[in-house]
Amino acid sequence: MSFFTRLTNGWKICLNSFAILKENKRLLFFPILSCISLLLILGSFVTMALASAGWNPDNIREEGMGINYAILFGYYLVNYFVLLFFNTALMYCSRVCFKGETVSLADGLRFGLSRIPAIFSWAVFAATVGILLRIIQENAGFFGKIITGTIGIVWSIATFFVVPVIAYENAGPLEAFRRSSQIVKQKWGESLGATFSFGVIQFIAILLVATPLFIIGFLINFYIGLILAALASFFVMVILSAAQIIFISAVYHNITGAPAKHFKRQLRGQLFIHK
Repeated sequence: MSFFTRLTNGWKICLNSFAILKENKRLLFFPILSCISLLLILGSFVTMALASAGWNPDNIREEGMGINYAILFGYYLVNYFVLLFFNTALMYCSRVCFKGETVSLADGLRFGLSRIPAIFSWAVFAATVGILLRIIQENAGFFGKIITGTIGIVWSIATFFVVPVIAYENAGPLEAFRRSSQIVKQKWGESLGATFSFGVIQFIAILLVATPLFIIGFLINFYIGLILAALASFFVMVILSAAQIIFISAVYHNITGAPAKHFKRQLRGQLFIHK
């Protein structure tokens, strides 16, 4: 299959992911809860850091790098855990949609709870990688930033399919990383095409939705404009996040031979060609 065909397939399955989300709007429940939780977590850790520094931001760096890195590691750990938990629940519900069955949000949450050990172990692994990259970035100068930037890109690509591997194979962190990398090698073109597609759609959506709302709000008050633009961007990110998980789920299911009925029959034949 040619590179251009793979990119085109990625675009097609991206659009089909939005179609499935349109038919099952309740799936948005998971990314909404995820985003709200992540905002609360961020606020909690910022508050904790400020409180430990006597509510003076200038004292944060004076507390010692060990304490700061420990707090940052804790933030990474909780952040990854919450994000992966809700994505796993959404992944399960997307499989229900592929079967043409009725989605139960409670079943999705129960499935996420059943994968808590695997989710937690991956969160520890990812947080460790994240904090190590942060240490290198802050202490190795200009070349450290280049190295960590390169590793960060490779990491993002290699872990693209971690969620379904954890959800359906209940794999540990090293096995999840290996399996995700293996799937990426099989479907690198579709993944790249979909990533580019989601990026373009996100840019256009924010431009067409958030910008006009900001202008309308700005005519009343500057802060009202900011709030309206922030809310619009929030819902755009929620929709895109859900659609991307559906995309990842569809690719994984077809690689492993599971059906995805709601994708067009002729499209499935083009998208999922086994090596």
